[in-house]
Amino acid sequence: MSDPTQSPIFVQRLVEAKILKHVYETLIESHGEEVAKKTIADSVRHASIAQAKEMSEGVETSMTSFIELMEMWTRGGALETTVLDANEEEFNFDVTRCRYSEMYKEMGLGDIGHLLSCQRDGTFCEGYDSRIKMTRSQTIMQGAPTCTFRFKLAE
Repeated sequence: MSDPTQSPIFVQRLVEAKILKHVYETLIESHGEEVAKKTIADSVRHASIAQAKEMSEGVETSMTSFIELMEMWTRGGALETTVLDANEEEFNFDVTRCRYSEMYKEMGLGDIGHLLSCQRDGTFCEGYDSRIKMTRSQTIMQGAPTCTFRFKLAE
């Protein structure tokens, strides 16, 4: 299998969204919007955990190794961020521009962009290192001016 760290996450999300848009629309027609959203949410959640497990294979996971992964999500200007804290116990930053949100809205997927992207952030931790816990009070995808990412390494 190819190394997932070599492809920018933004490009991966674009390809996924092009496919999932059709899946979502088909599910709405056959099962309704509620089932379609739940199916997309569950599928993306499982994919996020699986991707994180793959990225953690052979790595001694820590907050430091987690922070090093950030470059994959920001590559090519996909995210503009302001880092508040980055150490072995916590990683806190705000996203001030999110091209993922812009992309989903341009594709007509703004109403499920949080399912395609934002929900991945916390579930990624589950697969990468379950000691890392994330909280976020707001997202650009859902109308806020910034996304507030707060990661903490639990004992």
